[in-house]
Amino acid sequence: MLVIRSLAGSDAVLENLSESDDTAVMIRALQDSSGIRDVGHAGTALRFLTAYFAVQGTLVVLTGSERLRQRPVGPLVDALRSLGAKIGYLEKEGCPPLEISGRLTRGGDVRVSGNISSQFISALMMIGPLLDGGLRIELTGEVVSATYIRMTLALMNRCGIGATFTGNEIRIPQQSYRVEPMRVESDWSAASYWYLVSALLPGSGIILSGLSAKSLQGDAVAMRLFEPLGVESRSVDEGMLLVSSETVKPASVEHDFSGCPDLVQTFAAALCSLGVPFRFSGTRTLRIKETDRIAALQKEMARLGFVIRAGEEGAWIAWEGDRCDPVASPVIRTYDDHRMAMSFAPLAVRYPGLAIDDPGVVTKSYPAYWEHLQKAGFRVMEG
Repeated sequence: MLVIRSLAGSDAVLENLSESDDTAVMIRALQDSSGIRDVGHAGTALRFLTAYFAVQGTLVVLTGSERLRQRPVGPLVDALRSLGAKIGYLEKEGCPPLEISGRLTRGGDVRVSGNISSQFISALMMIGPLLDGGLRIELTGEVVSATYIRMTLALMNRCGIGATFTGNEIRIPQQSYRVEPMRVESDWSAASYWYLVSALLPGSGIILSGLSAKSLQGDAVAMRLFEPLGVESRSVDEGMLLVSSETVKPASVEHDFSGCPDLVQTFAAALCSLGVPFRFSGTRTLRIKETDRIAALQKEMARLGFVIRAGEEGAWIAWEGDRCDPVASPVIRTYDDHRMAMSFAPLAVRYPGLAIDDPGVVTKSYPAYWEHLQKAGFRVMEG
């Protein structure tokens, strides 16, 4: 919504914005007038801003942290270049930092692989209305993370753009955005950690403010995922009430996470802790997140005594009940990944003495996480 509002040249008030680092980085990058915009670890900001600055007509260098400079952005750059954008790589081919110059004005047709990050596709979608003749995006092959594409589409529709997504084709007409004051939804990805807490503590009740069962977010599927683990979701005036109870756990769980990859670590941690074997598909994009999340999950769950296996290129991951010797007083590494910290911390319920290395990573998406854990009754100490 920050990008759409800026593309619209609007000053409409957006309420309930996150206080996360990612949001602060995006606001700063959009307001800054310098020639270099450093987005730190924020992959979302990097991808959205690559397309955004391609249509601005100014010379900008987009850069970030060491890890961000290793994350691929080539498919997005190739698509923008095919339309006429002037974007160059300053270091490693296919990765930031990027030098963006000139103004892209020509629309037309682009072909993008459907199995790459949905953020590449959303970045293209959002600038589509500003291009002459609009934009037609053909997604080739398997389309992953379609829920995120549909979320972007819904917000664009809400802001006056008659874009459509049918089959493997996204059509975006040349139109003007109309942005009105809006209350942004609370984050279902952040809510998932409280579903984990609830599943580990039968008999607990947790109210999560600002959430709605009628959400645009794919991660709202957490309601359905955690239900077999004894967590019931009830809509209340404040938001969502989680009520957990002892229940007969499923013998095993299979799920396709292509529409909600950010829930993989949390749900894997829950199932292992509850002794429920699983097999997840749709996990390929986890290799190119803040860290290689599959490798990180395997290493850190092994500290707790669980052997997680993964398919070639990360197409699937599974825990089949295999165990290894756990580490006494485990210290969980986070690999500069906020979701590693937040998906493992609640496991202290089952593993007393568990510690999280580099706890400050949570500021990327949920700065108040440790404070909220304390309010919920957890004892959090900095060592």
